[in-house]
Amino acid sequence: MDKLIWIFLTLLAGAFLPIQAGLNARLGKAADSPVYAAMFSFLVGALGLILYILLTRQTISWAGVRGAPLSLWAGGLLGAFYVTVIVLAFPRLGPGLTFGLVVAGQMVISLLLEHFNILVANPSPINYMKVLGIALIIAGVVILRRF
Repeated sequence: MDKLIWIFLTLLAGAFLPIQAGLNARLGKAADSPVYAAMFSFLVGALGLILYILLTRQTISWAGVRGAPLSLWAGGLLGAFYVTVIVLAFPRLGPGLTFGLVVAGQMVISLLLEHFNILVANPSPINYMKVLGIALIIAGVVILRRF
């Protein structure tokens, strides 16, 4: 049952991405700055997380944070890059193509991370069926673009 809840929440999180992109793109247009829209998105998100932390009394290992390699902090930069690119791409490409490309990119990198055991708990080698799956996703992106 626990896995089903996580599957549902993950699907919901994915469903929210095009909505977030549309809202951020409109905010970028209203502010006349997509980069400011991305920054505001992160600020509102940070405030939401702070409120959640306070309400649920989350704990933290400060020793773990201090001992974490500097490279682990790159996630924030990657998030900023992602949100900014989406704010810029969404009005130009539309939601279908934008998120088709996002999913295709995620699948390709996920396959490589799992194959080379980078940042994952369980390695999984590349095989023909996985490559076929990614090819079908890319074909879907092409179909979305053409029709």
